[in-house]
Amino acid sequence: MPQPIQPIQPVQPSRPVPPVSRPHERPRRLRTTPALRRLVAETSVRPAELILPVFVRDGIEEPAPIGSMPGVLQHTPDSLVAAAREAVALGVGGIMVFGVPRPEDKDATGSCGLRPDGVLNVGLRRLRDELGDSTVLMSDLCLDEFTDHGHCGVLTDDGRVDNDATLEVYAQMAVAQAEAGAHVVAPSGMMDGQVRVVREALDQAGHQDVAVLAYTAKYASAAYGPFREAVASTLQGDRATYQQDPANRTESLRELRLDLAEGADMVMVKPALPYLDVLSDVAQASDVPVAAYQVSGEYAMIEAAAAQGWLDRDRMVLETLTSIRRAGAQSVLTYYAVHAARLLQGQGR
Repeated sequence: MPQPIQPIQPVQPSRPVPPVSRPHERPRRLRTTPALRRLVAETSVRPAELILPVFVRDGIEEPAPIGSMPGVLQHTPDSLVAAAREAVALGVGGIMVFGVPRPEDKDATGSCGLRPDGVLNVGLRRLRDELGDSTVLMSDLCLDEFTDHGHCGVLTDDGRVDNDATLEVYAQMAVAQAEAGAHVVAPSGMMDGQVRVVREALDQAGHQDVAVLAYTAKYASAAYGPFREAVASTLQGDRATYQQDPANRTESLRELRLDLAEGADMVMVKPALPYLDVLSDVAQASDVPVAAYQVSGEYAMIEAAAAQGWLDRDRMVLETLTSIRRAGAQSVLTYYAVHAARLLQGQGR
């Protein structure tokens, strides 16, 4: 007959157990309510710190969706104005305009970008006429949208980007964009000396009040893929000979030193999330405002993951923008500018 199982007797400690020590410092106290968390937040995101990139395309009758960037459109002049008005009404701080010409208007030197009737300058003029000074109107100063080879500059006979010949075109482009109404021109081609040439051209043409936002640290990133669809890029090859190597960090401080010496009014790091360390370095060393660009690939990754239900889209949007601000950006170019502004208003922030 089986023996009954005897209950296990607890082992008595040989010495008394001391009482559990209670923490005197409790960081969780400052996390107990949403209002308290807002009160002690070290970093904030406001609509006025966001800049909305927009695309205006020549030759279309209706806004055209961009497949790799759900929710982002190639605009007609009319829909461009409507999108800009919406952004202004929500308190978004600025608008960065990119032009998408007709394929037949592209050539080896990007001449469409210089013409007053070119799509970018027409879009800028329309926005300035409609909005005046109610927003900060920025223009991308580069040739990649306008060249048939898709590079950011003029090519030599052997296919290399000619730095100094490109600077001559940038000077003309800067004046054309200022005359079209841009408050800020943004040379983004990573040509050596581009800021000085643009600044001197603007001053000589009487546009001393037009500011220069330098793309100071622009990396040769894989995250630009959706943007190239957005501007109908015809790029042949890559841009590794003029954009920065992703392996390099301190090189950005050299680029910063040069841009500041040449007269940059603001500087930028692009992309944002993969280069938060660079952004922090630049922000600590710069004595002018620092921007960062949450680029098309960053946007597309969030959208793709959210579409699969793998993450909370709205929380991810605000978290990434907060991280960019926390790293030192005073303003953020983001395709989420309008959406984020709505979210922030809903939070009362």
